[in-house]
Amino acid sequence: MLTLDHLAICCTTLAEGAAAVEAALGLPLAPGGQHPHMATHNRLLSLGPDLYLEVIAADPSQPRPAWPRWFDLDRFEGPPRLTNWICRTEDLDAELLHAPDGTGTPVALQRGDFRWRMAVPATGILPFDNRFPALIQWEGSAHPAPRLPDHGARLISLDITHPQPDALRSALSRLTDPRVTVAKGEAALRATIATPQGERHLA
Repeated sequence: MLTLDHLAICCTTLAEGAAAVEAALGLPLAPGGQHPHMATHNRLLSLGPDLYLEVIAADPSQPRPAWPRWFDLDRFEGPPRLTNWICRTEDLDAELLHAPDGTGTPVALQRGDFRWRMAVPATGILPFDNRFPALIQWEGSAHPAPRLPDHGARLISLDITHPQPDALRSALSRLTDPRVTVAKGEAALRATIATPQGERHLA
């Protein structure tokens, strides 16, 4: 089964993305780190004890990898925006048997003492125009969410639109989370987040 793990805001530079999210939510982001395998880096925000948001961008200080970066970052352009969501599973290999073609091949990764395996598509592009979640399996007990400063932000809803909503809903049958909805429309994501300043939106 699948559990909502985190949201990803992609951007052309990490500084631009962090500034945009901090302005939108009125909350400071915490430091993240580098991902040498993908030549990316991030900053993070708690959305509770088991959920978080990451702002992620290509890291110009690292050599570009010989394979496509995750979250379709090699093709990213325009302003920072919510592009992806990530679900965790206790058994990534088993979960991939139920996932749509193109969800990816497990890659072992680490950042500091965090260890995880993540399904990364060979193209960097996830099914349903990147609206199907990336799948992750954390190894060990270390997870970013409980280590982040809690500024009171909580996810109210993650609204997904896609031209093939029924097929996407079927592909998401192993996720039971009332906060996640799927409707017909152009491929897009929109998160509604409760903050101490009121409801805010990221899209």
